[in-house]
Amino acid sequence: LWFDGEWEDTWNRERGIDLYDYVRSLQPSIIINNRVGKGREGMAGTYDPEQALGDFGTPEQEIPSTGLGYDWETCMTMNDHWGYNKHDDNWKSNKDLIQKLVDIVSKGGNFLLNVGPTAEGLFPEPSIKRLNAIGKWMEVNGESIYGTSASLFSDLKWGRSTTKGCKVYLHVFEWPENSTLEVPGLKERADSVYLLQNPEASLTIEYNDTGALIQVPEDAPDPYVSVIALKFATTPGLLGTLH
Repeated sequence: LWFDGEWEDTWNRERGIDLYDYVRSLQPSIIINNRVGKGREGMAGTYDPEQALGDFGTPEQEIPSTGLGYDWETCMTMNDHWGYNKHDDNWKSNKDLIQKLVDIVSKGGNFLLNVGPTAEGLFPEPSIKRLNAIGKWMEVNGESIYGTSASLFSDLKWGRSTTKGCKVYLHVFEWPENSTLEVPGLKERADSVYLLQNPEASLTIEYNDTGALIQVPEDAPDPYVSVIALKFATTPGLLGTLH
């Protein structure tokens, strides 16, 4: 249950507690966001889960620089308005939205992406085009997003990373010009390395004192975010330092 509007002057912590307890009495296992009470700290959506009400944080129109240490989701518009506005043509690009999705998931969050329907209840065409682009990207790379955990790397200058089981996924925003992707902190030996777009073609990987070097094709296989999968014999440990 996604509450909103706790900034109203008439709303207070006591009313939030009463509503929270009432909802829990009806369905004890329900998931509730942190806007039911007065615990949210501005647009950053952060809160103290030990003191405030709710199960997850709700950053609005921004992505935390690191993970938050508890469940959270960034809620964001495709342009500048939540509701439909025919004069608002400031649409985020396909690339920007897909990279935002990857950035959020790499830090352990979810992405709540808004669509403001018209008065006729229709999705605006620019929204449909962007959703289709995200969907096509996910058809190929979805396994690197769904059910994953946050990055095990402290800092990747060229992109982001996620993990799932015995796999680590490298999301490359900036494709290397010399066809060599440097992965600082990667010391564990991978059993296989490949592009998600072409799992049958293995990539060459070499290790050194600071990490690993992966030889990649000259051109990026995806115009938005190319994903490299590394499969290990066991669940990999810390690679560098956590986000």
